[in-house]
Amino acid sequence: MSDIPFLQEIGLEVIRMEGGESEVALDLALRHTNSWKVMHGGVTMTLLDVCMARAARSLDPESTGAATVELKVSFFQPGGKASDRMIARGRVLHQSTTMYYCEGEIWNGNRLVAKAMGTFKTIKRKDVARKMLKAV
Repeated sequence: MSDIPFLQEIGLEVIRMEGGESEVALDLALRHTNSWKVMHGGVTMTLLDVCMARAARSLDPESTGAATVELKVSFFQPGGKASDRMIARGRVLHQSTTMYYCEGEIWNGNRLVAKAMGTFKTIKRKDVARKMLKAV
């Protein structure tokens, strides 16, 4: 289960998150589909965003999260229908001190649904606390 309320709400499951790689799953329900009853594009983008951010966070144990700086998605085919299990895999391709350059894929069985490239900035606990104190 995810520690993010939105991801809990949609039912996303974190399967693996280690060594610069991650795998997340979502059992599609009707609420995840568009007017054609296939996976909504926003759900596709969410899965890709999460799997890549989790891959980045797996390399930085001090981080409280990974903020998306850039996300590019290529949609290859309709994602799936209600009752299909979608698997998203993320991988870090390169990292600097705080930036992570990642790729992600979504699979429905043996069908590649979408692929993404993303850039993420990990956020440290002390950074979050400092910014929150300045806002008060």
